[in-house]
Amino acid sequence: MKNKFVFFAKTSLLLVYLVIVAGALVRMTGSGMGCPDWPKCFGYYIPPTDVKELMWSPNREFEAGQVIIKDEKLWVAKDDFITGTSYDASHWRPYTKHDYAIFNPTHTWIEYLNRLVGALAGLTVLLMAVFSLAFWKEKKIITLLSWLTVVMMGAQAWLGATVVYSVLNPVKITLHMVVALLIVAAIIFVVRKAKINTGNGNAADTIFHKLIIFALLLTLVQIALGTQVRQFVDGQVKLLGEENIGSALNNPSLVFYIHRSFSFVVLGINLLLFYRNRKYKLGFVAMNVVMRIILVEILSGVLIYYLDFPFGSQTFHLVMASLLFGLQFSVLVASAEAKKIKL
Repeated sequence: MKNKFVFFAKTSLLLVYLVIVAGALVRMTGSGMGCPDWPKCFGYYIPPTDVKELMWSPNREFEAGQVIIKDEKLWVAKDDFITGTSYDASHWRPYTKHDYAIFNPTHTWIEYLNRLVGALAGLTVLLMAVFSLAFWKEKKIITLLSWLTVVMMGAQAWLGATVVYSVLNPVKITLHMVVALLIVAAIIFVVRKAKINTGNGNAADTIFHKLIIFALLLTLVQIALGTQVRQFVDGQVKLLGEENIGSALNNPSLVFYIHRSFSFVVLGINLLLFYRNRKYKLGFVAMNVVMRIILVEILSGVLIYYLDFPFGSQTFHLVMASLLFGLQFSVLVASAEAKKIKL
């Protein structure tokens, strides 16, 4: 049962990262409103592929909750019925969560696949929590944190719904991302705690431990700032047009300058960690990967700015930042174990 827990925990971690990748693809393609309702998509479990499916037509069967677009508005079927020869408004109610009523099949299916991956991740997290009961007598923290992760997944799903209902509110998008990273941290923690022997030869170092905490917090702040910059770019693209995306940062917001400057602080702190790990032979091998990711992150940021947002660059930038957070958190847990800090 314990082995199954580790399997589902690792699978959950992989799927949560896939959700982050899928979410980044949704942002990259502008598919956030591809499904204007939640949890269904235009009232369907499997979304339409043609706009004709969302149009009223005579002698057609509708089920309660299904959606049509009429007069540039969304209308929801009140009950199960078959349409007559003319439109009968008594069978329909207006969709009141927002006034977005555009159908783009590509955007719809990208957003739908994002939700499918999220649902699969939620299921594996639930299975992880069920099998965590095997640790209840000896390591209650594993069971408690596993079930807390289930709660966080539920909160994440709710946040996803509020993002849609708010028509992609920037603050809610940022919070959505932060919760995803907290879920990553929780799963990494329980996976490590579930292993019988976690000793890996890491040496205890108080200064290193404090620095990795600070570095982790900086990364979290940097990611939050990055989502705000992305939202600013999206807003500029809507104003200027996709063909003028290269001009999106001609007059950037203050958040952009803070985000750019912070990258040097992040680099500096992690260089200190890298140096201290090498000098005192602390044994945190993951720091080598951390430094590579940071350098790649900075390089991708430069390319985004100077090469006018190459295709996929923003998605890559966000995914690398998420991987960086996970690695740093793993180092933090290892450092705490080396210092025998009770977590």
